[in-house]
Amino acid sequence: MQTNPAYTSLVAVGDSFTEGMSDLLPDGSYRGWADLLATRMAARSPGFRYANLAVRGKLIGQIVDEQVDVAAAMGADVITLVGGLNDTLRPKCDMARVRDLLTQAVERLAPHCEQLVLMRSPGRQGPVLERFRPRMEALFAVIDDLAERHGAVVVDLYGARSLADPRMWDVDRLHLTAEGHRRVAEAVWQSLGHEPEDPEWHAPIPATPPPGWVSRRTADVRFARQHLLPWIGRRLTGRSSGDGLPPKRPDLLPYGDPAR
Repeated sequence: MQTNPAYTSLVAVGDSFTEGMSDLLPDGSYRGWADLLATRMAARSPGFRYANLAVRGKLIGQIVDEQVDVAAAMGADVITLVGGLNDTLRPKCDMARVRDLLTQAVERLAPHCEQLVLMRSPGRQGPVLERFRPRMEALFAVIDDLAERHGAVVVDLYGARSLADPRMWDVDRLHLTAEGHRRVAEAVWQSLGHEPEDPEWHAPIPATPPPGWVSRRTADVRFARQHLLPWIGRRLTGRSSGDGLPPKRPDLLPYGDPAR
C-alpha cells in the first residue's frame, strides 16, 4: 500500500450503508462515509472524480446486476464494494449464493481499478446482532478470502468497538449516525494509505449514564412503529425501500464541495 497515494477517482458500490443513510443533510439528502471520503480525496487531487452507485435496500444479486458492470466500466482508481449484509438479515438466506455473487462482483471489479476496497460491516450491539452473527461472520470469511485472492483491502468495521456502540446508530437501529459515518470514512482513508486524521476512530466512546426504563420503553415503541413494522411489511410483500430510486451519484464526475 502506498503512503499518501494520489488517487484521482472513486466509485462506491453498495446499498444504504454506502448511500449514506442516516447522515442527513439540511436539504434532506444523505451524505455518508463515501461522500466524506471523496471530499478528503478531492482535496488532495485536483480534478478528482466521484460516483456513488449505491441504492438503499439492495441485495447482493441486485448490486451485481445493476451496479458492478457500470462501476467496472468507469475505470476508477478506487472502487469500494459493500454488499451482502441485507441478504443475511432476511429470514431465509442462501449463503452459498451470496458467496458466489460476491465472488462474481470481486472478479469483475478487481481488474478494472487500482485498488478495490471491501469491508467487514459494523454491527450494533443487541439481540439483532446476536441472532444474525453466524451469517455475518460467514459473510466476512468470504470477504477476507476474496480480498486475499484478488489484492483487495479489507476495512474491519466489525471489529471496531466504537461502531458497536448503540449511540453510533440512528433511531432505526439499522444505519449509522453522522458520527458513525465520519469514523467509517476515517477507517477507509487510513486503509488507503493516508496519514490518520483520527487515529482513535475505533476506540470506544466515553461512557454516559444509560437512559431510564421509561425512556428505553418509549424508544422501543417508537422504533417498532416507525421502523420495524414497515420493514417487516416490506419483507412480507417482497418490496424494498430502494424500489424505483436511482443511484445516488450515477456518473463519474468532478467532485469537491467544501459545504458538504
